[in-house]
Amino acid sequence: MSAEEYPLGRLGSVTEGDHPPTQIDISVAHPARMYDYYLHGKDNFPADREAAEKIIALAPEVREFARANRAFLGRAVRLLAEQGVDQFLDIGTGIPTADNTHQVAQRADPAARVVYVDNDPIVLAHARALMSGSDQGATSVIQADLRDPAGILGHPDVRATLDFNRPVGLILAAVLHFVAEDEDPDGILKQLTGVLPPGSHLVLSHATTDTAPDGDPRLVAEANAEASRVYRSRSASALTFRSGPRIRELLTGFDLLEPGLVPVHAWRNESDLRVDGVGIYAAVGRKL
Repeated sequence: MSAEEYPLGRLGSVTEGDHPPTQIDISVAHPARMYDYYLHGKDNFPADREAAEKIIALAPEVREFARANRAFLGRAVRLLAEQGVDQFLDIGTGIPTADNTHQVAQRADPAARVVYVDNDPIVLAHARALMSGSDQGATSVIQADLRDPAGILGHPDVRATLDFNRPVGLILAAVLHFVAEDEDPDGILKQLTGVLPPGSHLVLSHATTDTAPDGDPRLVAEANAEASRVYRSRSASALTFRSGPRIRELLTGFDLLEPGLVPVHAWRNESDLRVDGVGIYAAVGRKL
């Protein structure tokens, strides 16, 4: 969708009267806008809020997991930028909020370059309005779907912004669990990571079926199954929970930085933010 089809002058809090831009079906919830609602954002519509409230009723801690995931993203990007990674491809970026990838990266390195990818036109319009780069760096925003890695990698804005002859930070934060097993997540990852040179990194977080040692696996399984049903029936994407070992398989070819694959709140977290349970795993891996 072009800027002409979605005028930037119409941006702002979409809940102010719930008047959406044209050409967007707001009768169907979208994961990015549900995630915005979990984070107490205002860029969501009634269908998003209704679906999100059903998830919250099943798992009230989902708001804390969303916060923990957002904090993990910031820590991971900051670490990579401080270690010299100055290019990032952030797929499934979601509604812009505080400390977006380009802001974190460009604080460490003003020349850092970032491409955001999302399939929600509302996300794109917000991003185009708010995500100007630093004087030295650059940001680009494209509309594309994770399920079409060739379309992402071949997009002219991606090729113009990123140099795939140098290390890239590929970010898949809380997005790969919207790719079902029959949609070939392994193949998608293979295409995306195959173009990355050694020294590149993969930042990944993913919803899990695993439970804490004192958790009740049966109750968690029931809640996960119902959450999957809600996403499948009410939103634009289904939700696929995966076990820790299965998520680790998706990271094949990457040497995981310490502390490895851990609950999202535990990845190099020095703050007081803690979340009961596992919920989401997180890891950062360096391409071998």
